[in-house]
Amino acid sequence: MTTFPLKLGYKASAEQFGPRQLLDFTSEAEDCGFDSVWISDHFQPWRHTNGHAPFALSWLGSAAERTKRVILGTSVLTPTFRYQPAIVAQAFGTLGALYPGRIILGVGSGESLNEVAVTAAEWPATKERLARLRESVELIHRLWTEEMVTFNGQYYHTLNATIYDKPEQPVPIYISAGGPVAAKFAGRTGDGFICTSGKGDELYRDQLLPAVEEGAKAAGRDPSAIERTIEVKVSFDTDKARAMADTRIWAALALPAEEKVTIHDAREMEKRAETVADQAHRRWLVSDNVEEHVEQVGHYIKLGFTHLIFHAPGDDQSRFLQLYAKEILPRLRQRWG
Repeated sequence: MTTFPLKLGYKASAEQFGPRQLLDFTSEAEDCGFDSVWISDHFQPWRHTNGHAPFALSWLGSAAERTKRVILGTSVLTPTFRYQPAIVAQAFGTLGALYPGRIILGVGSGESLNEVAVTAAEWPATKERLARLRESVELIHRLWTEEMVTFNGQYYHTLNATIYDKPEQPVPIYISAGGPVAAKFAGRTGDGFICTSGKGDELYRDQLLPAVEEGAKAAGRDPSAIERTIEVKVSFDTDKARAMADTRIWAALALPAEEKVTIHDAREMEKRAETVADQAHRRWLVSDNVEEHVEQVGHYIKLGFTHLIFHAPGDDQSRFLQLYAKEILPRLRQRWG
């Protein structure tokens, strides 16, 4: 039985900041005592105006050189449309060889916002996206563990493919899931499971976490060996009004999932988001009270998550990092660490 220690990470928001700023925030997060830093892998941001979308794979190499200790991962990368999975295997094989024990490949089934602009393909239904994800993860695993890989899948094919620079220490693959089918897959195959906060306890308690366990048991695996990771959206500040206002830039997250899934233009996403800007705060833990906020965050630890990645919406990320390091991280570790 595996018991994971509590880990507290920082989300480097590539949709909101440029690559150099994100490096500075990452270095500061390490200095502030965060355990991990995760970057989103977007081709387009959630909003066109003042948006950013630096390339996660090249950025990870810079971030790893800039830091010494923090774990670095993608939350999440889609290895199924604009990337061929063998190229993902090569890229993360190299990162794993350069920075052993510090790299995690977080993967998901994708969003049209990032994939359609690059491929001009019709965005497929959930069933196909999950099938592609399963196949890509299988291929990546084989390329990391076998000498020559000829792969004839439904979607991907290789012929005597070899990754010449494999990491001696395997790069963990964490699988994101917003529903029980993908969560079962994470349990069957993943080293970790990733989801996002703010969607109601019933989803996590009654669907996602039980599905991870079910998938693991069905595959003959120990469910406790899968790290439960959640990206927690937090807007904490000494000024409650400021904390509330900061969430508006992320109004797109308040759109219904079925509405977002087919939008592949950042300008259209921004336009739709404006219609729900007053509801943006609903996806965030908003507070100006230390003990209240510790309880808000601790709720996810009580649900069973052991690796929390904090995503803060404000423009002044240094203010967030310093405040969180002083007031929140020590209290979380004291109570649940």
